[in-house]
Amino acid sequence: MKIAIGIEYDGSRFHGWQSQPSGNTVQDHLERALASVAGEPVRVAAAGRTDTGVHAAGQVAHFDTAAARPVSAWVRGVNALLPDSIAVQWAAPVADDFHARYSALARTYHYVLYTHPVRPALLHGKVGWFHAPLDAAAMRVAVAHLAGEHDFSAFRSSECQAKSPVRTLTACTVKEGGGHFKFEFTANGFLHHMVRNIVGCLVFVGKGKHPPDWLAGVLASRDRRVAAPTFSPNGLYLAAVEYAPAWELPAFAPKLIFPPEQAPT
Repeated sequence: MKIAIGIEYDGSRFHGWQSQPSGNTVQDHLERALASVAGEPVRVAAAGRTDTGVHAAGQVAHFDTAAARPVSAWVRGVNALLPDSIAVQWAAPVADDFHARYSALARTYHYVLYTHPVRPALLHGKVGWFHAPLDAAAMRVAVAHLAGEHDFSAFRSSECQAKSPVRTLTACTVKEGGGHFKFEFTANGFLHHMVRNIVGCLVFVGKGKHPPDWLAGVLASRDRRVAAPTFSPNGLYLAAVEYAPAWELPAFAPKLIFPPEQAPT
């Protein structure tokens, strides 16, 4: 039997998603809890491998098991064995050819940025931070240059293992409210550090270091050295993963609690 699960987690407490010898990754904790419920070793595959410090509101994974358990066991039973900062939100049997990563049609990431002269304490690890005001209008003009299918090599980490740097960005928006900015990106796939590198460039535009059209030149250059430094992972969330309706996954719309939603102005 193959089971798909939806997961949320606070990534600041773990060494990323992917299993490591330290055992302190989201995958490691999840596999141990699932194995305890299943009574057998369990390996999980996820829609996206988030880095250290990156959070998830809508991560999706799957695993195979010979154990017959009610769906509630894969949610409430597993959650009873997980750290408080990881929680399975739903579980559902899926067809044998489903794959959390390769069956995904699109992924959405949110980056939440707090702008204030003083760094945050209560939201430490949950938001990125910049000490000065940012020009929302300029950042909206800039990010629009990234929409569509492009070679995103200029925003690609040197450690990226993707076979192609070409991705299709179907949505890229900048929202503001409550002293925060929220950058939202939806694409058929993302390169390693792609969102954090884009956010770094948008901050450069927002603070007036470069005009909005500069981002179009960065994209066209395909040169990582031209772009801004990689921004902090703290405010990055894997918000949702989209699949075809034929997979019949549970309807689930994760909501981030900040910043307050406001229509772009």
